[in-house]
Amino acid sequence: MFSFDDNLREQITTNLAAHQRSTQSLEGLRHAAVAIVIIDSQADDHHDPYEPSENPMRGVPGDITGLDGRMRGVSGGASFLLCRRAARMNRHAGQWALPGGRLDDGETPIDAALRELEEELGLRLTHHNVLGLLDDYTTRSGFVMTPVVIWAGENMSITPDPNEVAHVYRIGLRELCRSDSPRFVTIPESERPVVQIPLSGDLIHAPTGAVLLQMRWVALEGRINERVDHLEQPVFAWQ
Repeated sequence: MFSFDDNLREQITTNLAAHQRSTQSLEGLRHAAVAIVIIDSQADDHHDPYEPSENPMRGVPGDITGLDGRMRGVSGGASFLLCRRAARMNRHAGQWALPGGRLDDGETPIDAALRELEEELGLRLTHHNVLGLLDDYTTRSGFVMTPVVIWAGENMSITPDPNEVAHVYRIGLRELCRSDSPRFVTIPESERPVVQIPLSGDLIHAPTGAVLLQMRWVALEGRINERVDHLEQPVFAWQ
């Protein structure tokens, strides 16, 4: 378990500063930012209100034995925030996502990530909370996604916007470092490997899964030269 303390904050900050960030061309694409929010949690912080559909793993490639699409027993210690998108959303409804969204005119990725955190989760943080950035990731849906790593204070109140977020989960950083993670599977539609991050009863895919994998490798483990832009999304996430 990772402790939510100054040592962890310094470790993440130092590793991100040593990482030579890769950027992607924005030509013909839209620019979005996502926030990896590091926050404290208790082992009993977690309740999953999600009621799985009849076939919650439909379209997921690879071995799905024992998976039910739910998230249980993953909180405790230093954690990150993971959202399940609201069912009413037009795109990617019910899927896993980091908080974030498209940049407004004149915004930087950091500006956009901080604004989206307040709009989606009611979290008001500042540039002082930003620890650094990870590599850009280009999605199949036409976005260049810039991940922003942000340190939240203790006892932060989270109020999700129900129009965008069905539920927000505090996932212990230890879950990113499981011995069975990451998983890579092949699909006939692409020569690139599909990345899967096992979390409780589900699998987190790219783009979110790719971002979380680089968070593990670079920010937590200090493997500062690792890249994830070659990792593929599953077909259900291409739209």
